Amino acid sequence: MIEVVDDWKGSRTFASARELAAVSGETFAAGSRIGGAEGQAVDWQIWYAAWAASEQAEPDKGKPTHLQVLGSDEFRATIPWHELQDAFFIFSQDNGEPLAKSFPIRLYVPRGSSECLNVKSVVRLRIAYDPSLGETATYGFHNRIEPEQLLRPVRG
Repeated sequence: MIEVVDDWKGSRTFASARELAAVSGETFAAGSRIGGAEGQAVDWQIWYAAWAASEQAEPDKGKPTHLQVLGSDEFRATIPWHELQDAFFIFSQDNGEPLAKSFPIRLYVPRGSSECLNVKSVVRLRIAYDPSLGETATYGFHNRIEPEQLLRPVRG
């Protein structure tokens, strides 16, 4: 499942990557944008425009400022909206099967400020309207460790 949360338009959970991709109505071969990339992809800007138009929401309050992405491995990225012009996500293998690696979707952000060209195994997308999140991409793992876990004796 993939959760999409828009701070102003609401949220929706998609049961599959194919269902998420279907919102766009347009797909392309990922290799046509990035050499060596494999699979069927959807342009982020086209997807977002279609999704935003389909959601019942308050009147438009402006353009989003950032996309925040969460991977199933707790990898997180915050990407300024202006860096997403060429962004896309891969949702299936070339043969139409779900991704064998990076399931359920993989986000690519070519020509952004981040050295992180892609985010694997995306399970949550948050569309944010918060300029304080910064002008450059931030990313890294956000492991949740409880204090009690640090105090447990190590058994050897």
